[in-house]
Amino acid sequence: MNAEQTQIIQTCAQGALTGEISFPVVVGRLSEIGVERYHADYNRQEITYYLQDGDSLVVAAPHESHTIAAEFSPSAVEAAVRQSQRNEHTYCEFIAKTRDAGCVGYFVQITGRRVIYFGRNGDCHTEQFPPALIPTAAE
Repeated sequence: MNAEQTQIIQTCAQGALTGEISFPVVVGRLSEIGVERYHADYNRQEITYYLQDGDSLVVAAPHESHTIAAEFSPSAVEAAVRQSQRNEHTYCEFIAKTRDAGCVGYFVQITGRRVIYFGRNGDCHTEQFPPALIPTAAE
């Protein structure tokens, strides 16, 4: 991984946490530099980004810590996703809502155009990227 890729990944992670960069823009920028997927781990408060060549980078993603619900609720995760798509909350609020829904983290599969949210017991919920979400930094 080169210095430019590292800098773009770190900027995207920080921008998402502060609300300065939207999910569509993050996906576009990451796609352009060869990131094919990333994994957000709520317990470790970090995101691991994976390049197509197998290289990876772990970036801290600090957010307010609280207990993750024991039961996974796909409908509550979906509701939080829809709120995000309507810009009704911040990324940190999204994290809190999905933790309350029993989510321990998620994988964004940029090349597969989907996000897989998962719970403590292996439960999962998959969301396809909205049709309007085109991975390009030009958005």
